[in-house]
Amino acid sequence: MSETSARLLSLLSLLQARRDWPGALLAERLEVSPRTVRRDVDRLRDLGYPVRASKGPDGGYRLDAGADLPPLLFDDDQAIAVAVALQTATTTVTGIEEGALRALATVRQVMPARLRQRVDALQVTTVDKYADRRRTAVDSDQLIAVGMAVRAHEVLRFDYASPGASDEFVPPRKVEPHHLVTWGGRWYMVGWDLDRKDWRTFRVDRMTPKTPTGPRFTPRDLPAPDIATYISGKFKGRGQLPCTGEAILQAKASDIVQWAGGGAIVEEVTASSCRLTLSSWSWTGLAATFGMFECDLEFVGPAELIDAAHHLAARYTAAAS
Repeated sequence: MSETSARLLSLLSLLQARRDWPGALLAERLEVSPRTVRRDVDRLRDLGYPVRASKGPDGGYRLDAGADLPPLLFDDDQAIAVAVALQTATTTVTGIEEGALRALATVRQVMPARLRQRVDALQVTTVDKYADRRRTAVDSDQLIAVGMAVRAHEVLRFDYASPGASDEFVPPRKVEPHHLVTWGGRWYMVGWDLDRKDWRTFRVDRMTPKTPTGPRFTPRDLPAPDIATYISGKFKGRGQLPCTGEAILQAKASDIVQWAGGGAIVEEVTASSCRLTLSSWSWTGLAATFGMFECDLEFVGPAELIDAAHHLAARYTAAAS
């Protein structure tokens, strides 16, 4: 009986993990015969789980969603993963602290004693260490608004707070949102910018979505096999960081390369000067990094870096006076 119950839990976990399962693949994963899978599916139906079967040589099973679906069951690894995820959920999304704590209490309450002890032993504390400062919190309502537009394939209009932007009125951006992703502790939306006729990546914490959303659209094909490849290529191609700039330093390339750090590109211009390319998580941080070298320098660009340098110079002047 215990072996059958454990197998039913494994079967239910598999059915929850993906939409459709071929019967032969389920039998292989559970290491049983197709006939045993059919019997176990009947047992799940008797328990109230709506498992739909499709016939034919490629027949399989699907767990339908519905109001009468009994409470979801987790295996050991899933329960631990959910508990840890709920404890760390507030590091990048604001406004969900109370909900995450209530959800964790609910999950813990229905766990068997042995799992509850393991979860209680995994008390995770998030400390704002220097290495973690690159994480940027996003308002939950903001995140949901963007996510709903992505799912509904509706044009999203939003104000965008670009670094170094002037106080002049800037019309809202109009974008076909395609994916919501995280990279390096930040949330990004990838979409097709209708005004610029090109793919763009926007930080969600800088977006202020407007309502109502625009018309529905047919999703375009990404210029990459998948979103993970697109994002990795986009950021890795810029030193894995979203802000990249160049400056000419009045110092020997051999001297600068010793202190430039990983990811930097040092190119000799003359015997006593070099071109340095660096990346950072912000334009102000990038401008400050260039200023760490004890030599004269000239910023090449882009414009965001030059604007950040002016802003930083004004701050330092005010602080010194």
